[in-house]
Amino acid sequence: MKINYIKLVMWALVVSLCAYREGWSQTSGIKLDAIEKIIEGMTIEEKVGQMTNLTLFSVAIETDSTISLDTAKLYEAIVKKQLGSIQNIIGRAYHMKDWHKMITAMQKMTLEKTRHKIPFLYCIDAVHGANYVYGATQFPHNIALAATFNPDLAKECASITAAETRAAGIRYNFSPVLDVGRNQQWSRLGETFGEDTYLVTQMGTASIRGFEGGDVSKSNKVAACMKHFVGYSVPNNGKDRAPANIPDIVLREYFLPPFREAVKTGVHTLMVNSGEVNGTPVHASKYLLTEVLRTELGFKGVVISDWQDILKMHERHRVAASHKEAVLLAVNAGIDMCIVPFDFSFTDDLIALVREGKIKESRIDESVRRILQMKKDLGLFSKPYLEPESMSYFAKPSYKKTAYAAAVEALTLLKNEDKVLPLDRDKRILITGPASNLLSALHGAWSYSWQGDKEHLYPDSLNTLAEVFAKNKSVMYEPSLTFKNDVWDKNKVLAAATNSDIIVLCLGEAPYAETPGNIPDLAFDPNQVDLVRTLAVTGKPIVVVLLEGRPRIIRDIEPFCKGIIQAYWPCSQGAQAIYDVVYGKFNPCGKLPYTYPRFSGTLNTYDHKLLDEAVEVAEPYKYVYEFNPQYEFGHGLSYTSFSYKGLAIDKDTLSGSDSIKVSVTVSNTGTRAGHEVVMLYSRDLYASITPSVRRLRRFQKLFLNVGESKTISFYIKKEDLAFVNDQKKWITEAGDFELMVKDLTKKFFYK
Repeated sequence: MKINYIKLVMWALVVSLCAYREGWSQTSGIKLDAIEKIIEGMTIEEKVGQMTNLTLFSVAIETDSTISLDTAKLYEAIVKKQLGSIQNIIGRAYHMKDWHKMITAMQKMTLEKTRHKIPFLYCIDAVHGANYVYGATQFPHNIALAATFNPDLAKECASITAAETRAAGIRYNFSPVLDVGRNQQWSRLGETFGEDTYLVTQMGTASIRGFEGGDVSKSNKVAACMKHFVGYSVPNNGKDRAPANIPDIVLREYFLPPFREAVKTGVHTLMVNSGEVNGTPVHASKYLLTEVLRTELGFKGVVISDWQDILKMHERHRVAASHKEAVLLAVNAGIDMCIVPFDFSFTDDLIALVREGKIKESRIDESVRRILQMKKDLGLFSKPYLEPESMSYFAKPSYKKTAYAAAVEALTLLKNEDKVLPLDRDKRILITGPASNLLSALHGAWSYSWQGDKEHLYPDSLNTLAEVFAKNKSVMYEPSLTFKNDVWDKNKVLAAATNSDIIVLCLGEAPYAETPGNIPDLAFDPNQVDLVRTLAVTGKPIVVVLLEGRPRIIRDIEPFCKGIIQAYWPCSQGAQAIYDVVYGKFNPCGKLPYTYPRFSGTLNTYDHKLLDEAVEVAEPYKYVYEFNPQYEFGHGLSYTSFSYKGLAIDKDTLSGSDSIKVSVTVSNTGTRAGHEVVMLYSRDLYASITPSVRRLRRFQKLFLNVGESKTISFYIKKEDLAFVNDQKKWITEAGDFELMVKDLTKKFFYK
């Protein structure tokens, strides 16, 4: 009897082991997939390790131009603490061989020294190209891409960024920014696709399709990260990582739509807003991170914190009396992965919270399941090491052409008095100004370093504006003031200006990223204002090229300028693009993706409310209505002219699921071929929630030869006219609407 009992136990043990190996749950009898099988066998320490993300600084040493891993620290992180991912750089970009060496060593240690051999994941901020990989292509920043009004171009830039990032061995990219940039002072405006919700949605989802391509296991794709959820871009004080007060109906109508559409594309990850909305840090908001994001929007992917933002809930927001309490709030709110980024405080506190019963292990399993699924989707389980085929996608000659196309299509001609542009190649040109001979001024933030201000890091193969313009022998360069030094030889510069026919002044902002870019207001640098006024005394026509991440106030210098070009941060091919526009090789076609303010105290967007314009001037309650920015959203001149006629709709009443067909004919009536962006706006004449003066609903970019005409059509449904009412519901109310293209309008009724 005793022998039979022992045999029975042995048989049961064998069956159990076989079942485990075949992926069966011993508790439920349900067959497990590979991920569930791994999770069932993990300890809480191993699970929390997957949720922990450190910066490279925690395991590596950078000296001069050398980066090397600290083997002891790496072992502590990967083997003892079960760390699942590391991100970004220490001080500068690295060469491809350095990336390969580091990531291979991390993966090798993970696969050889850890129990479950869960592949390691590296993450990066490749926000305008693979900007931390030497030899990769850097594209214009998002605000410049938005000015192209060309989603296909945004997708192509993202596709190349994905390919070159993956070639470095990196498979997760913290991009794109889907924040709707509705505060022009905000230091991260240059990372956004502008102030309009529809434009941000179109450009942002195009970028995600470029990064992910529907299959992130491919050796030229990466996991994208929509950020920063949600409401980050309208801080009350205009500063980075600051509080925002956003009514829920505004949050839903203006800020949620880009994220909603991104979820539909299948985007893999999301990064959280570092600030707070309506008094609650978003990292602690179960309402936003679970109810809205998971339940309402249906997001299934990984939610990652931003840099140190769980710690900041204790130190800055003061909603948690300790770091441990902050971890409790954040994980219960919905955080899956924490960028700690320097130590294991998150890891240790989260393990303790689970053991104390304050966080359920099932909640941890949810996060680990999402993280492992992403790693599986990226092909890390089947191909954990560097993929040789990915290198074939690196540094293709065609990438340079795409970077040029993006830069040149973005350039926005704001002013062209007396048709000063394009310049005659035989004219004597003086080029000067603080941005004229700096690569950093062209590239801005996140360029070979976080701030992008380390001039010595830029490759010798790139050219400044002064260097590109110098190929024309009629151009002379004379240094004047710099961003850091207001001492300049006025007599020497004035003499050069006197001997020139036209002055090209390269002005703007020194590069910056995030909080270091905070400013008290949008006032233009007074030293640069002085430079403009000093040179204006010569009487020579002045053309200003603006290199800036946000619209600085140019009210005081605009009258002295015959021509103004907004160049944003055009990056690697920016200098050549500016040269070609200035000399007429390319006809400018960029359109402002934001409202360029005239005053720092008046930062309206184009889709403001009518009451924003009302000013009471006298008794008995007389009002004037004005919207008077420096330049309106969508403004952008050309060297040719376009006419619009024949705006027509196929019905004057819209109802049910029908759509209205809107047609208009655009003609090139000038002397040059060129691109034109046709923009369709709508206006709700009366609504239960005060309507905006107009909203962008569709756009299309055309190329027209001289004398050519094209008729284009748009389709509008009731959903395009909807707004969020006081019940937080999307609704289209019956009533009159207007459709507008340029100065043409058509009215219809929604029944």
